[in-house]
Amino acid sequence: MMRFLVLIICLFMAVTSCKKKSAANPPEAVLLVFPEENSECTTGVSLGEETSQVEFRWNLADNTETYELRVTNIETSTVQTIVSASSSAKLPLAKGAQFSWFVRSRNSEVAETVSSQEWYFYNSGSRSTFAPFPATIISPASSDNVFKDINNEVELSWSASDLDDDIASYEVYFSVETPPIDLIREVSATVTSVNVSVTSDTVYYWKVIVIDEEGNRSDTGVYSFKVL
Repeated sequence: MMRFLVLIICLFMAVTSCKKKSAANPPEAVLLVFPEENSECTTGVSLGEETSQVEFRWNLADNTETYELRVTNIETSTVQTIVSASSSAKLPLAKGAQFSWFVRSRNSEVAETVSSQEWYFYNSGSRSTFAPFPATIISPASSDNVFKDINNEVELSWSASDLDDDIASYEVYFSVETPPIDLIREVSATVTSVNVSVTSDTVYYWKVIVIDEEGNRSDTGVYSFKVL
């Protein structure tokens, strides 16, 4: 009888342990919905001459209890955060300013968090012209490991968007230092990739600056990759 009771207790503990493990799955990344990527948000509720309240929306993610919304004013680098248990949240934002935003998924049962893509937008205001959005790095991806081609080169590629549709050129900075200080190429708006000479077992840093016809500039920030 005693052996039977011990066996029952062990089975119960094993089942309970499995249930706990299965419940502790890491959260998944959300899909952003609004404000749309590289757009002008015109639906904010005015809070005065300089500020409007914008509602951010995203899709719910599996294994997620709360969502941390992070919004950055590109010009001032000011970051606003708010935590929500639903698929939306509202924040007051400066009118006529450019912002980036993403959502971080959290689950109290695990330490791991995961972030969504980062999107850019303008909050509608009195501005009649717009600086270009920062370029989107396509390849190599951030912290990627890559192989050089037969010419000992790697292709750097990106895409860019501007509400005024007046991108004039791109400046590409590339070096083994961070931040990259060497302007290796200035190319026209129709060119969105360049080849660079590289050496194996070396980490490189690069960024792209987008310039429009009015001289407005936007910076991707620094990306890195390692040549194997």
